[in-house]
Amino acid sequence: MLLPIRISLVSSDAQLISHLQLRLQSRGHQATGMSYIDSVLGAFYSDPPDLLIIDLSSDCNAGTTIITALRSDSFFSTIPIIGLVSDRDYDSFPWETYPLDDFVFLPLNFSELFCRIALSFSRLKRIFDNNPLTRLPGNTSIQRAIEDAMGKPQAVCHVDINHFKPYNDAFGFSHGDEVLRMLARIMFNAVRDAGGGFCGHIGGDDFVFIVSLTQLESVCKTVIDHFDQIVLDLFDEATKRQGYYNGTNRKGEMEKIPLLSISIAAVPMNSDKIRHVAKVAEVAAELKKLAKESEKSQYLVDQRKSE
Repeated sequence: MLLPIRISLVSSDAQLISHLQLRLQSRGHQATGMSYIDSVLGAFYSDPPDLLIIDLSSDCNAGTTIITALRSDSFFSTIPIIGLVSDRDYDSFPWETYPLDDFVFLPLNFSELFCRIALSFSRLKRIFDNNPLTRLPGNTSIQRAIEDAMGKPQAVCHVDINHFKPYNDAFGFSHGDEVLRMLARIMFNAVRDAGGGFCGHIGGDDFVFIVSLTQLESVCKTVIDHFDQIVLDLFDEATKRQGYYNGTNRKGEMEKIPLLSISIAAVPMNSDKIRHVAKVAEVAAELKKLAKESEKSQYLVDQRKSE
């Protein structure tokens, strides 16, 4: 968790705000207190915080107004909100009215509150990083996973769908999205069944998975075999027999477009030449270019130990 976190405190209890500020600031957080009579929403619009802690034990109507307004605004809707609730009101509290991320009972247990804050930011980081379509980790997690694999007997495998753009153009984005979800499931299952590893979605039709070198060949073959089998269901019998469909290429010209396939570029991380993350992407790009020369799915493993 990055420090300091900028936290807004909202309560009509000045003593509670003062106590919260002292405890949060002792942990390195920046805490700003506001009462319900202040222009809370105006303060948010001028200087939005990283997290909101709101006291719902004193004025539920004001709390409803504030939370509803924030959740209905796309810019503020992702700000984590932790509600402070009286333990006496647990059974009668209208939980469905308050779209909270978490809650803490009053009187406060500050150790619990600090844990709730940390968990809220962990969830937020996952939500922002994960691809909304495939739910696989995104670029921040991918970079961390590659850095962690440096020098280890593992392989970083870049996966690309061949002829994906013309397929998207010809059959529609909903069909294209299903292809991406399908590949994500195939990758995830193959890596999990091989004993585990990492799967990520860079964006578009670019994916990454990381596995041990001992499982590399098995996982690559499994991903390719399952993709090639399932992808056939996307086309009618005539198209499958002829092996292509008529579509538009990147130049806007009509041509015979081959059926979907995938290219996998595997970069062993214990190679002498892999000294930084950027080199992994560079080597993978070279391998993918070679792999795409074939119309069939294939994987290539970088065999060069040094340069």
